[in-house]
Amino acid sequence: MTNTAIITGASRGLGLAFARVLAGAGWHLVLTARGAEELRRAADELGATAIPGDVTDPGHVRRLAEAAPGLDLLVNNASDLGVTPLPPLAGYPLEAFRALLETNVTAPLALVQATLPALRAAGGSIVNITSDAATGAYEGWGGYGATKAALEQLSNVLAAEEPGVRVWWVDPGEMNTRMLADAVGAEEAAGAADPAKVAAALHDLVASRPASGKVSLQ
Repeated sequence: MTNTAIITGASRGLGLAFARVLAGAGWHLVLTARGAEELRRAADELGATAIPGDVTDPGHVRRLAEAAPGLDLLVNNASDLGVTPLPPLAGYPLEAFRALLETNVTAPLALVQATLPALRAAGGSIVNITSDAATGAYEGWGGYGATKAALEQLSNVLAAEEPGVRVWWVDPGEMNTRMLADAVGAEEAAGAADPAKVAAALHDLVASRPASGKVSLQ
């Protein structure tokens, strides 16, 4: 029987790397991202279903859930970095912070709510991608880090409320991605971990199905 996963933010970075690993293991994938052209290229490569769109759109969330009625795994990977260059909290634009919360916290919860019936039925799993910025006091990372801290606590409580579903909130560590390059510059980002290596570790987590909890991959 083929397993099915939804992966958000799947057109590049960790989302695409993990999609490649799961596709190689025979999973059926429903992939989403805002960049339709990049996403369709990824889906064509992997034989996956592409549903481009914005995870903050309730209609899009509904379409994703409807596309995977037999869902085994939800990966909330899509994130927004927020304002760049990264500003101190004293000057963080509040409208931008509200938008960041919508993408990084509200949208993952909305997708969890939409897919929980299928995940409960399958005894499935949820992976919420967080960051060490959720707990570290890194200058300039307060806005993004606050959203990831909120996502971690949502995951923590969800794990207590849904004992039949595995819930992991995963800190992948620094990776050489476009998001990191936007934050620290391409030269510094180039020294970070390859997303493909992190994706392999994430697959080991999903395959071994440990108890719900926080996981660091590096």
